[in-house]
Amino acid sequence: MIDQASLSRTVDAVNEAAFDRKTLPAAERTRTARWIAARQGLPGAYGGTFAGFPTERADGIQVFTGERITSASARHILGEEASRALRLLRVRDPKVEAALERSDQGIQACLVRAALDPRHANPGKFCCGKCSVGLWRNLLSGGLDRREERLRRGVGEFLRSQRAGQGKWRVFPFWYTVLALAEMDLREARQELTYAAPVLERAAERAPPANRHGKRRHELARRALALL
Repeated sequence: MIDQASLSRTVDAVNEAAFDRKTLPAAERTRTARWIAARQGLPGAYGGTFAGFPTERADGIQVFTGERITSASARHILGEEASRALRLLRVRDPKVEAALERSDQGIQACLVRAALDPRHANPGKFCCGKCSVGLWRNLLSGGLDRREERLRRGVGEFLRSQRAGQGKWRVFPFWYTVLALAEMDLREARQELTYAAPVLERAAERAPPANRHGKRRHELARRALALL
């Protein structure tokens, strides 16, 4: 589960277990949670969240659905995804819980600062499309505040305004966005999945690709369409 040289790949392994509905042994969950928690607040961490390794900060990361994210967005999304991974692991450990609380406080402070900018009046938006999806994924795991408001307005206003036609969105990574939408029990999310359905149908009709991310996208397309 733990990749000693990569926080993003360790988080990816946690996400994969959750996506595959795999039950992890308690000892493995605890060991992984403590390892992730130890990355909190280290140099390179975004807003007091969890720091990737130097190569991840230099080269960026891949999210669960395969899109590559770089620069400050990679640091931010990795922090949100690591927070989510700790919640998925469900480990009751004082050090893990304290690290997660400090991470939440850091992101909340970023959200408060963003809200002071009149250009960022939507509480469900975090600077750009890809970073907003990272925020939504953390919210969906139970983190942060104003969960329903942030998700409804983020999806119903910001995402909807970025429709580019033919089931795609501007500024939003398609599959990473669908991954978040498929977890939301919201009318706004269903509307956006319905909009994206032509793309999802084509993906689901094809044979599953051989590569890891292609397989995930194929299964995600099937699951998202089943919600409609």
